[in-house]
Amino acid sequence: MKVFVIGATGVIGREAVPRLRAAGHEVGVLDRHTTSMFDVPRLAEQLTGHDAVVNLATRIPLSSKAVFASAWAENNRIRTEGSAAVVEAARLAGVGRIVQEGISFVYADGGDRELDESAPIAPVGHIASSVQAQENVLAHPGGVFLRIGMLIGGEAQSPPVLVGGGWMSVVHPGDAAAAAVAVLDAPSGVYNVGSPVLKRDTGITRLPAFTGKLAASLGVFARSQRVVSTKLTETTGWRPRR
Repeated sequence: MKVFVIGATGVIGREAVPRLRAAGHEVGVLDRHTTSMFDVPRLAEQLTGHDAVVNLATRIPLSSKAVFASAWAENNRIRTEGSAAVVEAARLAGVGRIVQEGISFVYADGGDRELDESAPIAPVGHIASSVQAQENVLAHPGGVFLRIGMLIGGEAQSPPVLVGGGWMSVVHPGDAAAAAVAVLDAPSGVYNVGSPVLKRDTGITRLPAFTGKLAASLGVFARSQRVVSTKLTETTGWRPRR
């Protein structure tokens, strides 16, 4: 399969490219110096001849800046306008499969219940852009959306986390990349990517009072989200290795 990767230099992208090649796929990557993911005509030219596009592009702010709403603006634009542009370019280029990264933090607090892809969501603040990305990619008949848990290990850079009781979903960047490869042949739809772990009361990152709505959106990390990846495993055989 000829696979075009957007975000190849990111935390997941760096893990995905070698895995795609190891699986026998021919890989093309977006050159940000010559092509913008927002430039639909130019992107469509780049996608022509490819069977699939894997969009792993993000712009997650470093922890020290994540408390400022303005720091999330570019990431929100990439997930909303960027994903829409990728879908349109793929349509123009005749690409049959789109894989889009997203986050599992959109789920409502589930207590000790296991949360599969049908569980209620409650997106607030900057995480709402992930829901828009999902809607955009699932408008394509070959769209696959990954709800990825908290990236841990490797070169993952995570925002401040409110740590409390309950559950959270975590995944190593390499395992998230493996999921993106695995779903190239999977039915269209939404797939959770991660493993639920019990959170411990190891401390709280306190957010400044002036952060307002952003403090509320970062508060999703205090929710109990026992997100399970049963669908992904049963469909593709994927399992976390780390």
